[in-house]
Amino acid sequence: MQGLTDPRRNSRAVELIALTPDRLEAQLKSLGAKARRWVEAQGFKADAGSLVQIPADDGSLRCVLVGVARADDIYALASLPQRLAPGDYRLANDLLDPARAALGWALGAYQFTRYKQPRRAPAQLVVDATVSAALAPLIEATTRTRDLINTPTEDLGPAELCAAVRQLGKDSGAKYREWVGDALLKNNFPTIHAVGRASHRAPRLAELTWGKKGPHLVIIGKGVCFDTGGLDLKPADGMRWMKKDMGGAAHAIALAGLVMQNKLPLRLTLLIPAVENAVAGNAYRPGEVITTRAGISVEIDNTDAEGRLVLCDALAYAAEQKPDLILDFATLTGAARIALGPDLPALFCNRDDLAQQLLDAGTAQQDPLWRMPLWRPYLTMLDSGIADLANAGPSRHAGAITAALYLERFVPESIPWAHLDVYSWNDSERPGKPKGGEAQGLRAYLEFLRRRYT
Repeated sequence: MQGLTDPRRNSRAVELIALTPDRLEAQLKSLGAKARRWVEAQGFKADAGSLVQIPADDGSLRCVLVGVARADDIYALASLPQRLAPGDYRLANDLLDPARAALGWALGAYQFTRYKQPRRAPAQLVVDATVSAALAPLIEATTRTRDLINTPTEDLGPAELCAAVRQLGKDSGAKYREWVGDALLKNNFPTIHAVGRASHRAPRLAELTWGKKGPHLVIIGKGVCFDTGGLDLKPADGMRWMKKDMGGAAHAIALAGLVMQNKLPLRLTLLIPAVENAVAGNAYRPGEVITTRAGISVEIDNTDAEGRLVLCDALAYAAEQKPDLILDFATLTGAARIALGPDLPALFCNRDDLAQQLLDAGTAQQDPLWRMPLWRPYLTMLDSGIADLANAGPSRHAGAITAALYLERFVPESIPWAHLDVYSWNDSERPGKPKGGEAQGLRAYLEFLRRRYT
């Protein structure tokens, strides 16, 4: 795992001492007068995010003092893999929880290296083998999410995205099948086919099934591998990062992997509708009416509201199986980012207790979610004069809510359902949150599923 190493590899790791300001004085007394003078000369006050490296008499590095905001902060050490010189370090005091600190360190050590060699190797944190083993699935899932989102569409189109699902199934002993191209029409997935038909890369629906006993969980992820906006073409700046429009699929794939690795006592179905929303002579057009798998007719108001179209057929298919729970992930609306910014995924849920359980799990894992309302009076914004509903409407008001309301039409009231509108991206470099693809809500959802099913 990036950034973490086994203590058996090197017993001479540099000591790392985490401090809040109120602990600094006692720590300086224990280090001695010479170290105190050095620390004072550096102006170190143990402020959050600050550090000072203390030399030994022979010129080597004796220890590193690090200021942290609070003891339970997952990101307390997340900047250090890139700030400290390559080498091995170990926590030398008990202020921080070892597992949370190690997780943050690993998140900060991540580098996407498929096309570019890293500037340098990250510093390594020595962790106990039991801690490393417990964290490995979550760190690997986060890395998988980030890697998938960061990969350009040329190397991650619908076929390659579905291949990642197939490989996950192979690794986990799960069953896999997919519908490709016109097979989507023959098997009644018309909206997935409509969105993806203009691309030279055929649209697909991937299905992975695992487990034989227990409640049935369905996880769905929006897999729009690139979104031009279709005939309602996006401007250049709106299209620049649309390789990330399959971020929902990346989250769903990673969460399904965690369910299987943790051997949760349930039956799992993973559904990934994978398309490229392209422009060609056969592209679906504004004004068309598509009768969805659920039998609900939809007028296409805007071809750039394509995510809800690929999801609605998958949701209808999931609902036919009468599962215990449906969870979907999607980079669905810019409106969610305007409302909540890049760090807070917008949670929509048709059960109050389910929503609260997800929020509580997010708080416990420092992986926040923010609930948004399914304000049903806004369904009038999706009215159509010739179909049961439109996929968008003339108003720019409440865009994230109307998108979620559209999806809700395809989920029977009897089935618990949660929809997460994720940004899946870091616009800038921050400790533990490198610029590029990001996993949001993954820790929260794993914690929620553990509490619900174990």
